[in-house]
Amino acid sequence: MLPWGPVTLSSPTVRERTERIERQVLSERAVLSSESKGRDRDEEPDPLRTAFQRDRDRIVHSKAFRRLKHKTQVFVAPEGDHYRVRLTHTLEVSQIARTAARALRLNEDLTEAIALGHDLGHTPFGHLGEEALSPFLDRRFRHNEQSLRVVDHLENDGAGLNLTWEVRDGILNHTWSMPLPATLEGQVARFADRIAYVNHDVDDAVRAGLLRADELPGKAVAVLGERHGTRINTLVTDLVAESEDAEEIRLSPNVLQALDLLRDFLFRRVYLRPEARADQEKAVRLVRGLFSYYLEHPEAVPAEYRAVPGDLPTQIADYIAGMTDRFALRTYEQLFLPQGWML
Repeated sequence: MLPWGPVTLSSPTVRERTERIERQVLSERAVLSSESKGRDRDEEPDPLRTAFQRDRDRIVHSKAFRRLKHKTQVFVAPEGDHYRVRLTHTLEVSQIARTAARALRLNEDLTEAIALGHDLGHTPFGHLGEEALSPFLDRRFRHNEQSLRVVDHLENDGAGLNLTWEVRDGILNHTWSMPLPATLEGQVARFADRIAYVNHDVDDAVRAGLLRADELPGKAVAVLGERHGTRINTLVTDLVAESEDAEEIRLSPNVLQALDLLRDFLFRRVYLRPEARADQEKAVRLVRGLFSYYLEHPEAVPAEYRAVPGDLPTQIADYIAGMTDRFALRTYEQLFLPQGWML
């Protein structure tokens, strides 16, 4: 027998009990799953899962999510098993976002769904792929917009995942170049993304021998701490304290400044380091070579991509953006290198 007694036809479903718990426990500022703005296509409610739990599960079971394990975060083809890739980055963002959301009594399921889906549209070879695709389009290629396109059109044989409005808003607006997400849960995910990548990119750069820990900006270290875990704890603790009664999610000025100092340092010493440019240019040329080929041979673009809305360049961008690093490399080899030369 279940702990809450026998189930009758009039008993609430598990989902309804969860929704009732949300109303009792969550902050007045939280988004209740029962009050979601809904989906583009109406669906019958699930008896077990709330709307946001359902979205989370759809994202985790998507093909785009599985491909994140073979997509570059920062280091292209790193030697070693401990460097972050796009999937491990996503999991770290999710962990940070869930911790903050729970502490603030926000909707943890909504926050988690946004965090897990925010990078589904990332290209192979990290942000280099975005740089490579943009010249072929009538707009700048943005991975956040592509993430929304993935969940709206590219998954589920073109039907998309039919996610809720709140999750879609959080995915689209997770980058700092976009407006604030409409929900506090989306704002938590946006901060979690920056907290995660700044700190794990420092960790990976030290592991790769590109930096020494004692080279980090002194002002940032003095505020955030000397160790990876200490810095994350400082940032999340400050985020919760500053956002407890605020109208939006925020960090205190000195902690935000320290985070920005660390991020600027990474741009100078890691992301834009001159000695990496040769390999980065190779990755850009590879992606552009693939794009040029598919423009000349549109029939080579898989039918599932040619069936979704958009002109040919958009469909080619969909296909290439969905590639993992290794699949892009293998495809380039097959198209442009004599196979008898390959060992």
